[in-house]
Amino acid sequence: MYIYNAEIITMDTNIPRIPTGYVRVEKGKICEISAGAPENVSAEDIDAGGNILMPGFIDIHTHMGFIGDGAGDEGIDVNEGSDPVMPQLRSVDGINFRDGYFADAVKAGVTSVVTGVGSLNPIGGDMLAVKTAARCLDEAVIRRSGIKFALGENPKSYYTERDEAPQTRMATAALIREALEKAKRYGEQLERAEEPEDRPDYDIKCEALLPLLNGELKAHFHCHRADDIMTALRICDEFGLKPLLVHCTEGHLIADILGERGAEAVVGPIICDRGKPELANASLENAAVLHRAGVRLAICTDHPENPINFLTAGAAYCNKYGLPREEALKAITITAAELGGFGERTGSVTVGKDADLIIINGDPFEISSDILLTMINGRVCYERK
Repeated sequence: MYIYNAEIITMDTNIPRIPTGYVRVEKGKICEISAGAPENVSAEDIDAGGNILMPGFIDIHTHMGFIGDGAGDEGIDVNEGSDPVMPQLRSVDGINFRDGYFADAVKAGVTSVVTGVGSLNPIGGDMLAVKTAARCLDEAVIRRSGIKFALGENPKSYYTERDEAPQTRMATAALIREALEKAKRYGEQLERAEEPEDRPDYDIKCEALLPLLNGELKAHFHCHRADDIMTALRICDEFGLKPLLVHCTEGHLIADILGERGAEAVVGPIICDRGKPELANASLENAAVLHRAGVRLAICTDHPENPINFLTAGAAYCNKYGLPREEALKAITITAAELGGFGERTGSVTVGKDADLIIINGDPFEISSDILLTMINGRVCYERK
């Protein structure tokens, strides 16, 4: 299949923008990208009509499928509050892939998201990267992206109401350290075991944390305040974890430190109020300040805090308040995919990658621009009539 007569924004630094060109898609993959027009086209090929062809948008911090669209309490599976340390929770068992917001995502040109549990637990379950359209969730899964951690107000507030630990930031960090140290020792015992009887008793929590300790997954740390951001980095240093700073609301206050460390962050939701103490220093210039300091960043909606179809609006605000336009686009395409751990699959119009593509009839940051077509894995999932 050809998609031709398109202005191609590749988001690939090796290939410039192509004012008029085409992309060939076969078996769900991008097979060719070229300027000009293909020699032969058929009725099955797609005429982009001179509009923009670019990679689908990506949001790497959401709770898609965990908080149902208009479903009330029955549709909420986002937090398992019965135990503050729950790394064994698997997002694949909780996502309602039939939730209406997945269809909204496709219509808004969002082709991949990372979704997972909420932020009540100091350690929650895994964060899962999925495509937003498929026959079923199992076919939509790209990979596990990380394990969720949370610092600050959320765990404090929830467990104080239950009259349980943690009720302070100190206790939150202590519980995280305890679980990580236990998993570290568990892993060492497994490595030393020469016979089956030498192996430690199976521990589902420790097993869930081993991929994190082995560097296979990132530690997705919910952290707003500067002190919580530094606590996240401190814990990651102690255990050799790869941190991804989620929200990073006060990152602009310590941007030089984060830049020196080569930190990675997911900022957002962008369009929100300062509705709790942790957000007192929220700034629309946060992304720009972090970028100037050398922090690699993605932009998120934290859906449903901002509905998923507000992703490009959030990026547009970051651009308006100082984040360079190209970086703002990368923050919802290729950089997002790379920080989420699946940049080899999607995020740019690159030969060999999944054909996750959109056609849009104007500037992606203009609210009046329309998504005309969304393609995921080479299949047209949405077409504006």
